[in-house]
Amino acid sequence: MACGGDGTLAGVPRLEIKRQMGRGDIAAVSELLEVAGEVDGHPALGEHQWLDLVAGGREGFAGLVAWEPGHSHPVGYAQLTHETRRRSWALELVVDPHHRDRHPDIAPRLGAAALAIVRAEGGGHVQLWIPRPTPAHDALAADLGLARDRDLLQLRRPLPYPAEEPPLAVRPFVPGRDDGAWLAMNARAFAAHGEQGAWTAETLADRLTQPWFDADGFLLHERQGRLAGFCWTKVHPDRHPPLGELYVVAVDPDFQGHGLGRALAATGLAHLGDRGLPVAMLYVDAANGPAVGLYRSMGFAVDHLDRSYTAEVVPSQPRAPTPTTEPMP
Repeated sequence: MACGGDGTLAGVPRLEIKRQMGRGDIAAVSELLEVAGEVDGHPALGEHQWLDLVAGGREGFAGLVAWEPGHSHPVGYAQLTHETRRRSWALELVVDPHHRDRHPDIAPRLGAAALAIVRAEGGGHVQLWIPRPTPAHDALAADLGLARDRDLLQLRRPLPYPAEEPPLAVRPFVPGRDDGAWLAMNARAFAAHGEQGAWTAETLADRLTQPWFDADGFLLHERQGRLAGFCWTKVHPDRHPPLGELYVVAVDPDFQGHGLGRALAATGLAHLGDRGLPVAMLYVDAANGPAVGLYRSMGFAVDHLDRSYTAEVVPSQPRAPTPTTEPMP
């Protein structure tokens, strides 16, 4: 999402708040996201949010679609996902690139409407992610009452990666057989990481059915008769240049401290290099010094960062039902 520029909002956009997205809704919003992604050079929604959208909205979902008179397409979109177990809300915003400079009110109005839903439904922790933030995004978040929280680095390095000896013994993930062991190890490895550590069987099943999933690139390493670590790779053929990704790399806590994380990452890079990809990328929290240091030692450099903003939203009193269509505030 980008914001900035001068201008006033012509007319009063109509805001549709949807708990379920029909085929027409998904198509309209997907077109907006595609245009924004092409202009911005990155997906307009995070992976979790995109999967919720194309599923039509799950429990705790709210899609806010902004329409402006005279336009047959949405001019903006915000998406809320309520994680009841953690009493938290994930928020993302996108504005049509052709309306950003002329109508800078769209983003703050979408954000304010989304936060109003959170207040009306009991409040809680809200996290807004902005890819490649600018000072204008920092100002937008501050105006909405959100404070800077985390910076997530995207690192890249050229392929192929020099072979490391001895090679690590790995095997492909087998859907339906390895699901339970993988989920248990993933939860242990990411116990302090709310989003990744909270994966469920449904979350995993979503990924296994995606067009990009390739079991041969989901590499498992076993020791002492159990899963000790894994490197899950992903290919982005639509990027320029095509990118290979170290999607998730983890080591079971019982096997940490022996260099297994580096060996798994190197194995994943070797796999991506064998696929003929010219560049590899990964995401890592900027505050995770040991991980950042490890990847820098493997030749990775920062390409860009994404930033999250958070707030604890107090519930409104009395609690009110959410309208399905209303003027933007």
